[in-house]
Amino acid sequence: MITLQQTVDIPTSRRLDLHLDIPPGFPVGRTILTFTPAQTDTAGDTSTALIRNKTPVFGCARGQFQMADDFDAPLEDFREYM
Repeated sequence: MITLQQTVDIPTSRRLDLHLDIPPGFPVGRTILTFTPAQTDTAGDTSTALIRNKTPVFGCARGQFQMADDFDAPLEDFREYM
């Protein structure tokens, strides 16, 4: 597999016209371009390291939400439909 890497800045218009110089050894034909956001480290430097998806932990939001005691009570707004 041949890898071609190019770092670009995405403008606020979110429109990017790419003009790349392809090395001679790169095969001609259909190619898949993959865009990966750059990850910023503590020094403000960016690298093209993949951003890992965090898997949520069961129960991580425990205690952050409270339901009203009358949650299941009928609503006045829907009285005519009941």
